[in-house]
Amino acid sequence: MSAPHSPAPGRQAGEDRRSGRLIVIVGPSGAGKDTLIDHVRALKSQQTDVDFDVVRRVITRPVEAGGEAHQAADPLDFRRMKDEGHFCVSWEAHGLAYGIPVETCAAVAAGGICLVNGSRRALPHFRAVFPQVETVLVTARPAILAERLAARGRETVEDIRARLERRVEDRPEDYDLVIANEGPIEEGAARLLAFLRQPATVVSA
Repeated sequence: MSAPHSPAPGRQAGEDRRSGRLIVIVGPSGAGKDTLIDHVRALKSQQTDVDFDVVRRVITRPVEAGGEAHQAADPLDFRRMKDEGHFCVSWEAHGLAYGIPVETCAAVAAGGICLVNGSRRALPHFRAVFPQVETVLVTARPAILAERLAARGRETVEDIRARLERRVEDRPEDYDLVIANEGPIEEGAARLLAFLRQPATVVSA
């Protein structure tokens, strides 16, 4: 797995992004991050006490491949967008490149709450650009992860086994919220919505 890229050109580490909240959802493949985010987004219209936006990522993966509703880009276009400063954070994982649109910076600076499906390896770069970043770990038991990855149909049994063997155990105390996404999706969504209603857990000086 490749290391995260540096913040976009022209963006200084620690630049003021204190007005709103950036909440980065991380966790192993198969934990159900996309499903959880989609469910919370679907509930948004029913909530009168919290407003938020889900960041649409740019990924070097065809839209037809399934998963989240992302903006697809081929590797050359992704590199051009990165070089031109279209991303505030970007990283690579499992042969794909991911970019967070630079407009996210303005949304957070204007006081908005933004949810983004991120990466644990990219968290240092998120924190360099957004000092007030909050983190949510979505996880599940290995057997459940394997079952979900198999159902996704993107990897062979051998690939799934190798992925789970590479899995790093997370320390719950390193995150602002931990969701064991093993039961009904409504349970995890309720916990995430409750977290969104709370004041920010990280306050920049």
